[in-house]
Order: sequence, then structure tokens, then C-alpha cells
Amino acid sequence: MLFYKVVSYIFHPVIFSIIATLLYFIILPSHITKQSEYSILTMVFLSTYVAPILLVLFLKRFKMIANFHLHTIDERKFPILFMFVLFILLGKTLLAAEIVKLLAYSFFGCALALLLVYIGFFAKLKTSLHALSISGLIGFICVLSFEYKLNLLVLLVFLFFLFGIISIARLKLEAHNNNEIYFGFLIGFISQLAVYSYLSHNM
Repeated sequence: MLFYKVVSYIFHPVIFSIIATLLYFIILPSHITKQSEYSILTMVFLSTYVAPILLVLFLKRFKMIANFHLHTIDERKFPILFMFVLFILLGKTLLAAEIVKLLAYSFFGCALALLLVYIGFFAKLKTSLHALSISGLIGFICVLSFEYKLNLLVLLVFLFFLFGIISIARLKLEAHNNNEIYFGFLIGFISQLAVYSYLSHNM
């Protein structure tokens, strides 16, 4: 069980936006200054890693959640809305810069995924955010591969393997069932492709 707990903590949903941003700058030829890259990475880190942690600490401090795992749907509602707003603002900020459009699109894709998760709450549908996050990254890499005609098959195979490990960990820890894993994967993956398809043809 310790192994599965370590996997769940190391590959927590809050780290995937940082991973996506790093991979974006690593995969693509340098098209902006290093200073701009560092500024964007810092903004992403503060928005998608530091801010969620501070929010959960705040909610725990005032006993609005039982623990940091956010097991119940009610405990997840406000954090999901909070992150939805952050991703929208982050996407708009990056889009305004006009130099990292695909990265901006990816954050809009994350926002759409979280919105769908929130809507699912009304039907008592709980979604694996771990599965959603890794599948969103897979979708984003597929977008990069398509847009720039890059062969990223090895990376995609590795990410699918990682998805399998993370999913097994969540199942073994009884944090989710199969349907919640599948639902998370579909939402994360399709949201990235849908947003890219729409915005790339309408902006």
C-alpha cells in the first residue's frame, strides 16, 4: 500500500500543469526568451500549485473539509470552482501574450474539464482528478504532436503507462472505482482536443 500512496502523492493532480508547461518548452523549438519562459513557469507554479495548496490549508483550518484528500463531492465543489476560475484567468493571460497560444488553449481545456466535473456533481458523479490530470496531459501532447507534426510516440507511450500506474494506485487505495477512473480519463482527454479544435479554428 505504501507504494500506491507514494504514487498518488508524487503524481498529485496539482503538478500536471507544471509538467505540461515544462514539456511545452522542452518539446518546442525556442520561440520566446528564457526570461519569458521563467516568468510563465513561475506564474503557472503559483497559480496551479501554490494557490490550491493554500486553499486546502485554509479550508482545513476552518474545518470546511475533513482532510486534505477531499473524499466527498461536497468537499470538492468549492476547490473545483476555484481552480476553474484560476485556469480561465491563466489561459486568458497567456493568450493575451500571443506567443504561447497552445499552452493557453491547454489551460482552457483544463477549465472545461473541471466544469464538466462540477456539473457531474449534480448527478452525484465523482471523478478521479488524478486520471483527469494525466489524461489532460496526454491530450495536450497529442495536440502538440498534431500541430507541429512531431513524432512524440515514445512520450505518449510512457504517459499511458504512467496513467495505468496511477489508476491502479487509486483503485488499490479504494479512492475511486473503475467508472470514476474512466470518466476522469475521458473528460481530461476530450476537453483538451475539443478546446484546441474550437479555438484553433475560431481565433
